[in-house]
Amino acid sequence: MKLIMAVIQDKDSNRLSDALVKADYRATKLASTGGFLKAGNTTFLIGTEDEKVEDVMKIIKENCQSRDQLVAPISPMGGNADSYVPYPVEVQVGGATVFVLPVEQFEQF
Repeated sequence: MKLIMAVIQDKDSNRLSDALVKADYRATKLASTGGFLKAGNTTFLIGTEDEKVEDVMKIIKENCQSRDQLVAPISPMGGNADSYVPYPVEVQVGGATVFVLPVEQFEQF
């Protein structure tokens, strides 16, 4: 058995949740915040059998696309102002960061 932890952008959360339910996978959604953009993310915890991991990965990949987004920079509070960029920059956001972990034991009550 495996535990799949998928950190995705909030914009993709409902689409992924619907796709997992449609494919008969159970998942727990946790609100999380990204460290780089300080933006909202959703972390999905999905337990599944070893042979179904690739199917879950395919569902995640199909429903969590990366996209370009303009981001306003955060001003340097007491930091070095030499590297501060005062205008919005385009960064790639979205997609998914996925961890697949072995599960030693699983119980459901």
